[in-house]
Amino acid sequence: MTTLNYACFGIAITALFIAGVTILLYRKNVHKTMKTMDHMIETAISGEFSERVFDESVLSAVEAKLAQFLSICSVSSKNLLAEKNKINELISDISHQTKTPIANIILYSQLLNEYDLPPEGSTCVKALSTQAEKLHFLIHSLVKTSRLETGIIKLSSRQESVQKLLTTALEQIMPKANAKGISITMESKEEIQACFDLKWTVEAIYNILDNAVKYTEISGNIFIKVSAYDLFCRIDITDNGIGIAEEEHSKIFKRFYRSQTVISQEGVGIGLFLAREIVSAGGGYIKLWSRRGRGSTFSIFLPIDK
Repeated sequence: MTTLNYACFGIAITALFIAGVTILLYRKNVHKTMKTMDHMIETAISGEFSERVFDESVLSAVEAKLAQFLSICSVSSKNLLAEKNKINELISDISHQTKTPIANIILYSQLLNEYDLPPEGSTCVKALSTQAEKLHFLIHSLVKTSRLETGIIKLSSRQESVQKLLTTALEQIMPKANAKGISITMESKEEIQACFDLKWTVEAIYNILDNAVKYTEISGNIFIKVSAYDLFCRIDITDNGIGIAEEEHSKIFKRFYRSQTVISQEGVGIGLFLAREIVSAGGGYIKLWSRRGRGSTFSIFLPIDK
């Protein structure tokens, strides 16, 4: 082997060595950078992030942009919370200011109803009383919804009997069901315990039952079935009413949403929204199966444990 060959061989070995060292240093630098960014993200999540690299590197630029982003998020979050609090205060003020006038309207309409009025007068008094009751219900529901959303009202979930939950809700809905000749049957093979706030979850179940009674024809049927799973207790409320079109399934849980097909029916479109808010706040969820003209099934899933 000539001297030239030895020289070429040495240069090649040196080049490979330099390339290997460069790759190792590059990988080490990338690893260090990734660890630094991982630490930055962790501190950002925990709310303890602060800039600590002050040079002209890319990492410093990333830290500066992340700090700017977190600052914007913090301001937006504070503004959103302030707006929610303002809305809640406004609704509470409206509730307080309207409570007495509405109560007086209801009282005087009841007093007028005791007089021997002409048919036209009786019709007007009845309409006045109905609208006042609806307004009272709407404002009361808005206040409850607002306080749930802003976290002023906290649900106190604990182990309770599902049968007790359903019995309490049924006691409240039966007068309406009996008035329409609707039969309500409940199937539960065993005593089942689940984790929920009894007072608020009764209201959620009642709202779903009220929806079923409202949109089920006279002499219809409502069937309640309870099933226990490993993580959730499932309550199915099935009616043979008018049903809900598939394209409306994602809309009916929105606040104030009312289908054009039931616009003539009594209601303000807040019952199902409030039911979902209550169940979600307790760690559960609601699912719906329904077809137009084939009835509906609302499935309420309540957690078994906290």
